[in-house]
Amino acid sequence: MMYLKPLVQRIFFAAAATTVMLIAGCGNQYDPAAPLEIINVASPAAPGSMAPHLAVTADGEAIMSWLEPVGEDAHAVKYSILHDNAWSEPKSIAEDNGWFVNWADFPSVVPITAQQWAAHWLVKQPGGTYSYNIALSTSANGGISWAKPLTPHTDNTPTEHGFVSLFPWSNDIGAVWLDGRNMKPDTAGSPSPVENKKYGGMTLRYARFSFNGETLEDGEIDNLVCDCCQTDVALAAAGPVVVYRDRTTGEIRDISVARYVDGGWAEPITVSDDAWKIAGCPVNGPAIEANGNNIIVAWYGAPKRKSRVKIAWSQDGGQTFAAPVIVDEARAKGRVDVTFLPDGSAMVSWVAQPTKETAELHMRRITTAGELGPIQLITAGKYSRNAGFPQMIRAGNRLIYAWPEPGEPRQVLTAFSSLDGG
Repeated sequence: MMYLKPLVQRIFFAAAATTVMLIAGCGNQYDPAAPLEIINVASPAAPGSMAPHLAVTADGEAIMSWLEPVGEDAHAVKYSILHDNAWSEPKSIAEDNGWFVNWADFPSVVPITAQQWAAHWLVKQPGGTYSYNIALSTSANGGISWAKPLTPHTDNTPTEHGFVSLFPWSNDIGAVWLDGRNMKPDTAGSPSPVENKKYGGMTLRYARFSFNGETLEDGEIDNLVCDCCQTDVALAAAGPVVVYRDRTTGEIRDISVARYVDGGWAEPITVSDDAWKIAGCPVNGPAIEANGNNIIVAWYGAPKRKSRVKIAWSQDGGQTFAAPVIVDEARAKGRVDVTFLPDGSAMVSWVAQPTKETAELHMRRITTAGELGPIQLITAGKYSRNAGFPQMIRAGNRLIYAWPEPGEPRQVLTAFSSLDGG
């Protein structure tokens, strides 16, 4: 969508009914109600970079990965770690000119343990535009070197495989992704392999891998989901919980979660009956975070063309959800993220579009009782639908922000806020 450069190194904005001022907290005590100071950090990503992704290392530091052009036609997956107030020297995991590079479907680097890391990117198949595979690589030495990538899906169909969420799964690597193996093959206009076949829709699948690349289990979670909305996974007390945009045969595309319990995935449940009927994918996935049995899901929807960002809490590990709370509407465009704060409340970030040409990255605190804090501005600038997706994550006593800034050249930018009042 958009994204925007902070105007100065430390930015303060004024709060009124529709505008917000960020005021730095005093002292060293965490005050959950105090607005946060936004501190811009020089980005490790070079001009031309795109597709940021944030994760946290075993030491509690933020790690950012992104795509960066190398040469004329190739791209590299790079990463950097935020030490104190500066990003480390970027390191490249892999590079090639045969990748699927897209503003909505982006790679990731995820530390599973202190030494065992996982990363993924997307590789084009010959033929159609949206025929591509997932490449998954592992590192046994904390990102210094990487193994030859494997493909977590084995269907060998010329269809879409992407929108991946990697996560620690006990002592293994978990992966969830959108899988188009049941859909009509993308053969770039050539006849389909099987004429007159009745094809299905996009599915949601998973796999669990050992660190040596062995597939321990895999399968289908949902046999019909939205085609190109991001997935997300949280680790609740009982195990992984995946959130995604579901799809019915009647084209209702609301948000669902599925829990891994007793050795398998429970039947998915709908988080909120928004009844958003839309014939095409909105390219606007949900976000989830867990703290024991407390789970919060954030998402965007626009039923009857009424744009809204919502959140819903679960206090039983995702089995049931309370009535949703509207975080923002009217100007909201989605691209959400969510994380827990030290007091157990949550912070949600999203994109708003105040005018046709401008956009803003906002955040707002929500308590478990559904109480909403003031809307705070992270950054503002030009609107661009295909700029990409912002990221927000909590690493220790800080919130870290990353967003793709549109323009010529585009670039991934970063900032953070302290949560300890210092």
